[in-house]
Amino acid sequence: MTRLLYSVLMWLVQPLLRRKLARRGQQEPGYLEAVEERFAHYRAPAPPPDGKTVWVHAVSLGETRAATLLVECLRQRWPGLRLLLTHGTATGRAEGAKLLQVGDVQTWQPWDTPVLVRRFLDHFKPRIGILLETEIWPNLADACAKAGVPLVLANARLSEHSMRWARRLGWLARPAYRSLAAAWAQTQDDAERLVSLGAPVQGVFGNLKFDAMPDAQQLRTGRIWRDRVGRPVIMFASSRALEEAALLRVLMALPQTEVMCAVQWLIVPRHPQRFDEVASLVEHNGLAISRRSRWRDGPPADSVEPESMPSIWLGDTLGEMALYYALADVALLGGSFEALGGQNLIEAAACACPVVMGPHTFNFAEAARLALAAGAAQRVDNLALAVAAASALARDKAALQAAQQSASAFALAHQGALARTLAALEKLLESGHGSPIHDADGTDKPPPCASPNLPARR
Repeated sequence: MTRLLYSVLMWLVQPLLRRKLARRGQQEPGYLEAVEERFAHYRAPAPPPDGKTVWVHAVSLGETRAATLLVECLRQRWPGLRLLLTHGTATGRAEGAKLLQVGDVQTWQPWDTPVLVRRFLDHFKPRIGILLETEIWPNLADACAKAGVPLVLANARLSEHSMRWARRLGWLARPAYRSLAAAWAQTQDDAERLVSLGAPVQGVFGNLKFDAMPDAQQLRTGRIWRDRVGRPVIMFASSRALEEAALLRVLMALPQTEVMCAVQWLIVPRHPQRFDEVASLVEHNGLAISRRSRWRDGPPADSVEPESMPSIWLGDTLGEMALYYALADVALLGGSFEALGGQNLIEAAACACPVVMGPHTFNFAEAARLALAAGAAQRVDNLALAVAAASALARDKAALQAAQQSASAFALAHQGALARTLAALEKLLESGHGSPIHDADGTDKPPPCASPNLPARR
């Protein structure tokens, strides 16, 4: 009865969802793409019901990047695989388009009503569903269980904050978590929280994001540009609303020569729809703005030497985080200076960029704790202290080099989640959930990406 009430509510709010997408699409046109797919109306023909469709759900940009290596290795393990890739956000969908090959399908996650999720499953007939990190929807989970589609939660995380909400809605959350075929947690704390909600946790595998290697060309380009600058570069990475204004207040309160000219500041907002907003905010504070989208071969020459009007660089492009981290000496962690849970710091470490983070890192609590212990990150209470700490580190060559080495070592030490996830997927498909997807020649081979030489999670 309780899920029936939820289903009725989800059906009733569909007009509100359409209006929300229309408003969001004014800033991010990607939300206006194929809107009817969210309501399980598909233009593309249904794939053949041959059991080779593997569904991967990556709701947003971070999850899609985490899915990249997994998808690549699944293709190597099962060359006949057909990818069904679903998303909830425009940034996730744009990033996911890079993973598609001939025969693959990309679509929006269906809105969570019984009719729509059944139509989604009937149309695509996936062999298995792999949800990345946190995305559990009650009707979708129930429909998969009834249709015999094993649904797994990979790279699973559940913060204390999210668990409290799930417990308040336990009448919805617990049946959904119990219906999973398996859950593979990032950390022991995640595992315990998931088990408390009924999830069938079968292992603690670490974080897939540690196995992702940054783009080598972007790293080379960023480091070349950094060498040209002549002064330290500090980046506010994946900054969120309110945080940029707080940073600018701190900077404007300092003597111009102390920070604004001795250090070059780079702001990379988390959400692309806010690029123009942040640029206007910088200019409103009397500072010049230099946008990455207008650079040719790196920052313009007039940004290199201190000027009467200091400039802020704005990272207003997508898919270039490795370049930005390589360009920066130190990064402030966005989302951690407001009660937002923090953004992913693993990519920064993989690019040898040490991090200064605020008090709010509950979305990546274990990674933050490990980074602190490894010397790859510092924690401070507010942005004023973060500016001081980052500036001091960036101008201390010996300390900076040590922190950069610690960041690289930290990223390497925690690889291995990919191999463990691949092995668990294969085991799941071989036992109790049907036969595995066969290779093109009908034989089974060891997963080429599941190398036993990958470092164990520590």
